[in-house]
Amino acid sequence: MSNATPLPTAFAPADRAAPAEVQRQAEALAQAGALAALSNAVPAAVLILNAERQIVYYNAALAGFAPDPAPPGLVSLRPGEALACIHAAENAGGCGTSEFCRECGAVRAILTAQAGRPTVSECRITRRTHGVEEALDLRVQATPFDFAGETFTIFAVSDIGHEKRRQALERTFFHDLNNTAGIISSLAYLIDQAPQAAAELPVPQMLAQASDRLRDEIRAQRQLLTAETGELQLALETVDTRAFLEALAALYRQHEVAQDRRLVVTPVCASAPLVTDGSLLGRVVGNMLKNALEASQPGETVTTGCERLADGWLRFWVHNPAVMPRAVQLQLFQRSFSTKGAGRGLGTYSLKLLGERYLSGRVAFTSAEGQGTIFSLTLPPQP
Repeated sequence: MSNATPLPTAFAPADRAAPAEVQRQAEALAQAGALAALSNAVPAAVLILNAERQIVYYNAALAGFAPDPAPPGLVSLRPGEALACIHAAENAGGCGTSEFCRECGAVRAILTAQAGRPTVSECRITRRTHGVEEALDLRVQATPFDFAGETFTIFAVSDIGHEKRRQALERTFFHDLNNTAGIISSLAYLIDQAPQAAAELPVPQMLAQASDRLRDEIRAQRQLLTAETGELQLALETVDTRAFLEALAALYRQHEVAQDRRLVVTPVCASAPLVTDGSLLGRVVGNMLKNALEASQPGETVTTGCERLADGWLRFWVHNPAVMPRAVQLQLFQRSFSTKGAGRGLGTYSLKLLGERYLSGRVAFTSAEGQGTIFSLTLPPQP
């Protein structure tokens, strides 16, 4: 029996079955013939959900997906609660009821199955265990299931993180790598086959820039891989915040994404000594600049700056005039999510990973009509 007064929700129904009802369903399924043997014979996590999307049965493979430590008593939880999704506890109604759940492939798949249609979808979940955020890329399959006069949903979960990472590598890293290598190849061909034409261009400088970019792309990917495994080592140095931004802006003004766009450092940018890993800081703020330039239209201006807040924290920020659709805002910082199409991604996810886990800062954004979009990295006071 559901609660008499419906709980508020921003998406899926929030009410739950009474504990005694969940226990009755769980016991009935536990006694169902070959169910355990069949479900434990597959590598995917298999859950059976009741009409309120609560777990009434699960196989042994779910332990491979649950966080460490796993929530006590998985029966009666919803999938996002069992997996410790960071949005599962935002509303009193739990998993499926926050605004973020509107874009969740898992909740959508379950609701589709409850409407009588089997479905397969992808789902990105971010969870926090031991104070560290972890990204999951999942393939979920939801199928209606009738048992003893009741309708349930069989919900199967597979980890596709390696597959999504490979796609992102192929379509971003290798794509960019190939483009840069193509520039170097073209310049070498020009020197060899058309020396007269090459003499009219700053070929040595162009080769140096392309080579530097090639090394930087390789370094960035290696940095991200070691960051995800927790093996990245910081190389601390003291940088001046204004000089750092001026140099970074000068670099990105030469990038192809800056064509026909202005990139300026605000005149009131703070100049303060900061002990940090300059390379990682450049990666995070540089990604913000690149994203802002890509989101801007020709003729528009991207502005960046740094300010010291009242509590002593330093805040780097990047502003562009564009406004992100709400559906995009709800999925930012998830690994493999991208506004650039399937198989892209890692950009905003890497901002949060490097900026928060390694630089000990806070990465955030705001995006609204009349204000544009601001990404920020706020770093703690210096010791």
